Amino acid sequence: MCSTPSAKRRTSATCSTLSNSEFVTIARVMKTQGRRGEVAVEMFSDFPERFEDRRRVFALDSRDQRRELQIEDFWPHKDYMVLKFAGVDSISDAETLLKCEIQVPKDERTKLDEGWYVSDLVGCMVFDGDREIGEVAEVEFGAGEAPLLIVRQGTTEHMIPLSEPYTKRVDTAGKKIELLLPEGMLEINAPLKPAEKKRDSR
Repeated sequence: MCSTPSAKRRTSATCSTLSNSEFVTIARVMKTQGRRGEVAVEMFSDFPERFEDRRRVFALDSRDQRRELQIEDFWPHKDYMVLKFAGVDSISDAETLLKCEIQVPKDERTKLDEGWYVSDLVGCMVFDGDREIGEVAEVEFGAGEAPLLIVRQGTTEHMIPLSEPYTKRVDTAGKKIELLLPEGMLEINAPLKPAEKKRDSR
């Protein structure tokens, strides 16, 4: 069953019968915000203003339990979007949502004018020209405009910005990203070798 922090929420929280593959993540809860149950979320797509037309979302926790939530209000705050959900009315209520992914069913997601959803990028194989770099394991959003791809192959990990000048083609349906990276970029972002880690720890 889906967990609920208070009896008040049991009237609106429901478990979804859809599978994980039928949802797309649009944000992640990073921290509580305020005293009335608000949470600050990191957005994974560029349509926060469209929450005006989207009030139903789902929260997926670390145990893969998903519950339905209704957005009462939202507003930008610094680098985050603040969300207020119906029935989440205290800090302790909000704490149950920490690190949850905020999702919508794929068939309800808003069509983006540009860019991609994180869930579409994860699992894509990344190529630099003809060279296979690895598979996208995560996507991070930082101070830069371009999302940062965390690409892994075996024990090797690279952090590669999905920047327009380097991007040749993104085929999310075929799970393939083709890049043309500047010479030496992968070496700059390559993980430290054991000898280098030992040297830096001195």
